[in-house]
Amino acid sequence: MRRLLFAALIFLAIGPAPGTVQRFPIDNLTQRATARPLAVAPQTSGALRFVRGWHLTSPHSRFGGFSGLARIAPGRFLLIGDNGYRTRLTLDRKGRQVAADIAPLPVPRGWPALKSMVDSESLFIDPVKGSAWIGLERTNQLWKFDAAITHLEARYAPPAMRYWPHGRGPEAMARISDGRIIIFAEGGRDDPFQNHGVMLAGLPGISKQPSARFFYDSQGKGAVSDAAPLPDGRILLVHRKTGWNPVFTTIIAVVDPADIGKDAVVESQTIGRVPRPLAENYEGAAVTVEQGRTWLWLVADNNFNRWQRSLLLQFELVDLPPKKAPDSKKAAR
Repeated sequence: MRRLLFAALIFLAIGPAPGTVQRFPIDNLTQRATARPLAVAPQTSGALRFVRGWHLTSPHSRFGGFSGLARIAPGRFLLIGDNGYRTRLTLDRKGRQVAADIAPLPVPRGWPALKSMVDSESLFIDPVKGSAWIGLERTNQLWKFDAAITHLEARYAPPAMRYWPHGRGPEAMARISDGRIIIFAEGGRDDPFQNHGVMLAGLPGISKQPSARFFYDSQGKGAVSDAAPLPDGRILLVHRKTGWNPVFTTIIAVVDPADIGKDAVVESQTIGRVPRPLAENYEGAAVTVEQGRTWLWLVADNNFNRWQRSLLLQFELVDLPPKKAPDSKKAAR
């Protein structure tokens, strides 16, 4: 009985429940959004120092469900939703929203018009060409778009992701400075061998090097919901745990790519939690560096539920734990 109650809670938390979903009898495609500053005092949890945040709203019927985030310039953000829409959002220097552009992702001709076929969950931007790479969960594919996201340039289905469990596709993705791409499937299971990951040697279609399958031991942190590269070469991981009060707990950790190898079981180190007053379903993350300070940006997926919020948060990362010294045996190879 307890398991059934917990399963019902999870369904309520991460999926729409009857009477809670925002239904739109007539589509509203108004290109407008509002960013209302949050009245939450700065506070610190571990290496996370909360700076400021906004509650994002829009009359646009497809605004929300944010599962991927990129900060493409100061005050400019790219948000992707699990409904196959993307939003370009611009904030001025005082954090007031000034512009929004909401549009569907381009899809191949004849592509099924189903949410499950455009379930976009992860994102990174190629720093050289500006191309947007997006991971689709249900199809286990990576799609490459031009910088404006007006044209779908290529689709890839990495063989290492082909047999991932249905509905547990590329939930989190980060490209690190040496060009490798680290992808985590949606997991959070107690058995790490049910939490799949893959490391690509480079961009699909360019790199000919083989990929490496690995597994992730979340150590009770919950399911990985996004990833972002840190300036020191490590990867920041966002975890989502569901419960009762609060419904969502967000745990932030770091993992070292040096620990990732073929069939390895990888662990991460917790560095902090999103403060309780800001508890939400965070699924998008980006890390930026400005004037020697490192910032973490998080965006929440409201699942198009009335009781959830699309929040955009800014944290400063302070006093991160040092990287582990390289293993002497590995260094000797």
